[in-house]
Amino acid sequence: MNLNPSLAFSDPLSAEDQIAETNLTDDDILEAMREIPGYLDITTSDFRALYHLAHRHAVDRLFSDITAGRLMRREVRPLTPDTPLAEAIPSFVRQDLKSLPVVDGQRRVLGILTETDVLRGLGAETFLALLARVIADAKCIKSEQHHRPVCELMTAPVVSVPLDAGMRELLAAFSRHAGRAMPVLTNDGRLAGLLPRKVFLNACHPDRRP
Repeated sequence: MNLNPSLAFSDPLSAEDQIAETNLTDDDILEAMREIPGYLDITTSDFRALYHLAHRHAVDRLFSDITAGRLMRREVRPLTPDTPLAEAIPSFVRQDLKSLPVVDGQRRVLGILTETDVLRGLGAETFLALLARVIADAKCIKSEQHHRPVCELMTAPVVSVPLDAGMRELLAAFSRHAGRAMPVLTNDGRLAGLLPRKVFLNACHPDRRP
């Protein structure tokens, strides 16, 4: 096999690609080539370029069925900006979620209210810190906090993805988004569903897919 060494191979994996490859050294490549019977007319740089391309094709093949629309949870009841905290908290419990989108009248996402946002709104950094305060003094949470609208507490702007976002786009989005779930939007920017990080991570392992 002869690859023209004068060809300028650009790295086919973009800087945004978050799918890790094994870092091959020249020694790794040379040892592998020695194990192949016959003569290979190929440089280590050409071999590395082929490896990059093969890795990309393998990833695309293995994860071609992963899209935000396929993985997302559709039955999500979002919050409105004026929803009081006292109503938002039971909504988390009923839906068994730790993040809820906040939308306007056209279901356009304005932000996302997370469990961390709620705790901070109640004056605690963690659930255990809040629990310790409640145990020490059941009246420690001021009643006026219950009436605060979620728009004062939500995280905004929020990282979101379109329905057709694939593996690479989802990886890049979750690397920018620290929350446990991400809103999925229709083509016109309206809320379509919510993609939990846990669901996405499970989908990255073929043996764990539903």
